[in-house]
Amino acid sequence: MGKRRPSGDGMVRKREDGRWEGRIVVGHKENGDSIFRYVYADTQKELTAKLRQNITTYHGIDLTEESKMVLSEWLDRWLNQMASVLRPGTLEHYRNDLEHHVKPHLGHKRLTQITAVDLRKLYDTLKQRGRVHPHPGESRGLSTTTVHGIHTTLHHALKSAVDQRLLPNNPADHVAPPKVAHKAMNILNDEQLNTFLLAAEQDPIWHDFFYTELTTGLRLGEICGLMWSDFDERKGTLCVRRTLHKEKGGRLVVGNTKTSAGTRSIVLPSSTVELLRLRKKASYSPWIFHNPLHPEAPINPSTAYRQLKKILEENNLPDIRFHDLRHTFATHALANGVDAKTLSSILGHTKASFTVDTYTHTTSYMHQKAAEIVGGFLTDYLGEEMAPWQNAESAATAVST
Repeated sequence: MGKRRPSGDGMVRKREDGRWEGRIVVGHKENGDSIFRYVYADTQKELTAKLRQNITTYHGIDLTEESKMVLSEWLDRWLNQMASVLRPGTLEHYRNDLEHHVKPHLGHKRLTQITAVDLRKLYDTLKQRGRVHPHPGESRGLSTTTVHGIHTTLHHALKSAVDQRLLPNNPADHVAPPKVAHKAMNILNDEQLNTFLLAAEQDPIWHDFFYTELTTGLRLGEICGLMWSDFDERKGTLCVRRTLHKEKGGRLVVGNTKTSAGTRSIVLPSSTVELLRLRKKASYSPWIFHNPLHPEAPINPSTAYRQLKKILEENNLPDIRFHDLRHTFATHALANGVDAKTLSSILGHTKASFTVDTYTHTTSYMHQKAAEIVGGFLTDYLGEEMAPWQNAESAATAVST
């Protein structure tokens, strides 16, 4: 075996057809032989420029022989690697996106040939005609939210390829995914929340469930998956360890929380501690919220969702999703002084910045509340005529009239 050549080492020659060919070492096989990347150009000057660019790209990179595999093969391998990490439903969602929307367009290309330009063209194509089986009258293009999700999945897959020395860098790093137009968040205001709780109070089966939800902000699968072993009456805490979700065919299964941060301990309000303490005394099930007809089983998330819709409809309340109860909790918590970092840990978010970005709609309400507090404080000390924002508003009204 010859001397092992370092990555980036290369050579240049003029071919018999008059074109120029260059090659650089980009990695090594298991036996130590070099893996080359070949570059071609019509002139020596053009080839030198291309080689210089490739040497910079592959500097310090030592790819393995498997870097020659095509994207389709790598995506299959990556999904198999992720099977022990992702929930079955999430894994199936990734598989469908990659199978139907990525492989038909880029699956045949070698991993090392995938470029940022390829990804931009892919996203444009998906936005225009990415829907596999559009219904009559339905747009052929995928929504920006769906394409953004495909980009996120592909980005993770390509990053893993970089980590496993199959790619020199991640081309998805250099592509801006389509911007997602976030829908307005629906929450219950103070009056609606009071109406909802009063209505739930009339139902002995569901009152404790919805009161706990609105004082913790748990995800639907999380609250349905709570067991008495998760409740520490002395410390007044609730540990979120699992979630319930449906597999294909409708079978209810117990799984891990959505993220590592999702496994968490929540300090409960005293009213919720007392509610659960009394409920535990009368309970004969391992589940905090059990199936009314089958106590050995947890409450079905679908049943809880239908009950929510029933309460909303009967009390002329906005037609919100169950997840909007979580948003309602978070919004009221922020507006009443809970800081974003604390709220992030309660909700099981990975980063506090995500919590802040998600609930920016509370900012104006909080500013208004702060203005009222500070305005009242200044009025106490300086008199009515010195209340700053109120006077400014009155002056503006007088000018306009």
